[in-house]
Amino acid sequence: MQSDRKRTAGSDDMTQQPADWPPLEHPVAVIQPLPGIGDMVWHLPHIRAIAAHAGASVTLLAKPRSLADQLLVNEPSVGDIVWLDLNPSGRRGAHDGIGGFRRLVRKLRQRDFGSAILLHHSDRIAAACWLAGIPDRRGYGWGRQRLFLNSGPFLPSAVKAMHQHTRATHYLAAAGIPMASAEPSLTIPPPALAEAMARLGTTGGAYVAVGIGSSEVLRQWGHERFRVLVAALLDAGWPAVVLTGGAEDLVSATAIMNALGPRSAQVRLALGWNLADVAGMLSQAAFYAGNNTGVMNIAAATGVRTYALFGTTPLFHHASQIVAIAAPDTGIHDGMARVTVASVLDTIMADRGRLSP
Repeated sequence: MQSDRKRTAGSDDMTQQPADWPPLEHPVAVIQPLPGIGDMVWHLPHIRAIAAHAGASVTLLAKPRSLADQLLVNEPSVGDIVWLDLNPSGRRGAHDGIGGFRRLVRKLRQRDFGSAILLHHSDRIAAACWLAGIPDRRGYGWGRQRLFLNSGPFLPSAVKAMHQHTRATHYLAAAGIPMASAEPSLTIPPPALAEAMARLGTTGGAYVAVGIGSSEVLRQWGHERFRVLVAALLDAGWPAVVLTGGAEDLVSATAIMNALGPRSAQVRLALGWNLADVAGMLSQAAFYAGNNTGVMNIAAATGVRTYALFGTTPLFHHASQIVAIAAPDTGIHDGMARVTVASVLDTIMADRGRLSP
């Protein structure tokens, strides 16, 4: 293992000056292995800041479930994406186990990275970077991970209890890597926007996006309550409501539309769309209301007011457009069970001053 360069092992001090840390060596890998779409949205400001600091686009290492290839197709700070196939749901990943670890090491070695910044605490990935011979290895430095890193800063243990977005923000501040803003944002080029709107088709005017999808039961509000919400929005005068989610949400969307009867003609479906098209559609919505999912994070990142149904899951505080709707705290983690349609409508009206267009 290479000798440490200006390490502060054993220190919880994050006040090192930027000059304490050596410059990044090209090409630069940024590793963000959290699996969700929302996880990737949260780390967009940090990826951009690292690329700006490096003076060139970076290679992003991410898990396939993040759909980073779709989300970041128009992102200039990311020049390439390499998949980390670790711990996928329902199957054994190509990089799981001893054989998979060796494959990961070979993949990293083939890329000949000069620097790797791991926006995570994984010691396995850090060890793979070390064995691949990446000369400059950086990360949060908790536990065994620090054994495989050779450039600071290292975050104090207190940061481990913080949200992943906050962890990454602390890391960049300690590393002296400036961020113009810590708030996630998505820029949608005009051609991408035109493609998304062509796919959506005619809406007859302004529309509201309603996110019905969720991969977790505790984050799912249920199609019956969404049906009541959509009906209330149409009653308030919105020309169209767009239901968005994954292809697997077609059953719920169909149940909602069937219950609406003739008014289902005012409902559009954006289910299973490429995330570039989803972002374009959301950016033109009057507002978003729906489950706490990756799509919800995309909506807020496009600058659209986002009424997010959290229920009893932890609230987010990193995006100014998110208006959290939570269940009353009784100490019982029962997801969305106690979030009522009335509370959602009241929140929208209190924030906008009206429910209508």
